[in-house]
Amino acid sequence: MEKKIILTGDRPTGKLHLGHYVGSLKRRVELQNSGKFDKIFIEIADAQAITDNAHNLEKVRQNVLEVALDYLSCGIDPNKSTIFVQSQIPELCELTFYYLNLVTLSRLQRNPTIKEEIKLRDFQTSIPAGFLTYPVSQAADITAFDANVIPVGDDQLPMIEQTREIVRSFNNLYGDILVEPKELLPDNNSCSRLPGIDGKAKMSKSLGNCIYLSDEPEVVYKKIMSMYTDPTHLKISDPGKIEGNTVFTYLDAFCKDEHFKKYLPEYNNLDELKSHYQRGGLGDVKIKKFLNEIIQEELEPIRKRRKQFEKYIPEVYKILKEGSEKARIIVAKKMDEVKSTMQINYFDDFNLINDQTEKYSSNSDEVANKKKVK
Repeated sequence: MEKKIILTGDRPTGKLHLGHYVGSLKRRVELQNSGKFDKIFIEIADAQAITDNAHNLEKVRQNVLEVALDYLSCGIDPNKSTIFVQSQIPELCELTFYYLNLVTLSRLQRNPTIKEEIKLRDFQTSIPAGFLTYPVSQAADITAFDANVIPVGDDQLPMIEQTREIVRSFNNLYGDILVEPKELLPDNNSCSRLPGIDGKAKMSKSLGNCIYLSDEPEVVYKKIMSMYTDPTHLKISDPGKIEGNTVFTYLDAFCKDEHFKKYLPEYNNLDELKSHYQRGGLGDVKIKKFLNEIIQEELEPIRKRRKQFEKYIPEVYKILKEGSEKARIIVAKKMDEVKSTMQINYFDDFNLINDQTEKYSSNSDEVANKKKVK
């Protein structure tokens, strides 16, 4: 029976936010605790973060710890999941280099996720080569662990497809040793891509429109109260739109029926709240305060756990070191298999050594025989 192996992770370019949480992190904890998976690897992808932060390495260096703290505070358990730091496994960079020969420049430029990220960062024609090729690095990460289950949001689907293409190319050229991964999308469509508090399509650190998992209650409240809603909903009596209304998008992602009993008992469920807003007579402030109660309830245990882990920073680094060492043993084994399949394991290929020995021995014999004839 095929083993079920998960690989997932984040680039350490800042603390993790609600977009990460609903898009993948909360699901990772659920999957980890489900007992349905044989192995779970969670990567802090610092090498990939360097691709667009080469001149600001301190940002990456500092945020490796921040991401680790967010992982642990959300419930990632190092006894159940292996947390590792990408740069501490040099074999991943080596594998990326081999895979780069299996994908064209034009194919990388067509990747929708990369195109959007390039536009977001305003690279124009000054795209770092490493950034353009980081989907290949992701393919190396996934295949190095034989991962076949990848929890992602729908914006990452092009990356998974690129990995599958590389796997097929490698297997066809050299031998069938790489596993094709399958994506695991969020159950809740609203969780696949949470917008920023300003209504922009994506919650992004660079845009400053995030609610971070470690934000204090007063900061969260201030951000929620500033959220983009329906610009035509000027008076409470005005009918309001829920489509494109950030507050309702967040409610779709986080709200449960039991929240109404606690915080808004005049409604039974979200459908009733939406209906009232759409017909008019319900103000933005009221729904924002309701959302604040829900988000605070979700974040409070995470904040408490984080404060505990912050007291034991050397232990957190020890978790990362041990996880990286464990992960490297697995990747080194896979690299041996890759090199053997590609036939670039020269010093371990005794058939090659014997063949070459016989070839040059026979050449020497021929030369000696020719000399005798003369």
